[in-house]
Amino acid sequence: MIIVEKLHIEGIPTLHVVKESLRETKTPFVMFIHGFTSAKENNLHIAYYLAEKGFRVALPEALYHGERSEQYGTKELAFRFWKIVLNEINEVTKIKEYFEINQLIDSDRIGLAGTSMGGITTLGALTQYDWIKAAVSLMGSPCYTELLKSQLYSLKQSGAEIPLSNEEIEEQLALLQPFDLSLQTEKLQNRPLLFWHGERDQVVPFAPTYQFYKDIVPIYEKEPEKLQFIADPLADHKVSRQGVLALVEWFERYL
Repeated sequence: MIIVEKLHIEGIPTLHVVKESLRETKTPFVMFIHGFTSAKENNLHIAYYLAEKGFRVALPEALYHGERSEQYGTKELAFRFWKIVLNEINEVTKIKEYFEINQLIDSDRIGLAGTSMGGITTLGALTQYDWIKAAVSLMGSPCYTELLKSQLYSLKQSGAEIPLSNEEIEEQLALLQPFDLSLQTEKLQNRPLLFWHGERDQVVPFAPTYQFYKDIVPIYEKEPEKLQFIADPLADHKVSRQGVLALVEWFERYL
């Protein structure tokens, strides 16, 4: 039987998913971060597949989403996008520590993954935490500064008012740089990394992420199997079943 337990970890609503028989046992651990305007419950199917394989899974609620909603409209939420991402990078370590303190996880077998905004968060977290042993990005991007510039350009093209001065934009870019994996690929440390991305994605563009993948291939020259990019030529901004199953298999292999 798979159990789903609702926790509040330092004020962070989190779903804890694990086999009942492993509830009090140290297990490999995966945190999965949901996408923009989504909620933790929307990824329960992924948690179920992982729990079936013996993983303990945590699905945290991102700031201003789900139970933490402050009733922002999509546009208002979009202007808080990077605040949400950076906050989530900070909070994943609190969740990890909760399960460590309660001796429920093997600290040498911890994975991080996410969809869209969650994939972006995952890739940024790799710049901060050595304890992430394997990672999966579904429709994410490691190129924080480039993505922000692209977002601002799209807003200008749509005629939307940008509530930031040029100085504030530069400050935001400087704030994101320490989390931009494309600017510090040495932080990868040859950790297993899987990308899944639809080639028709108009929300998180395919090309920059794929270019990043090609740029880091030489880093994995001695262990090329630890780096993989699955490109779906028919998919837009929606993860296929193939992508979900590839994620599960990836963590089975490396955790």
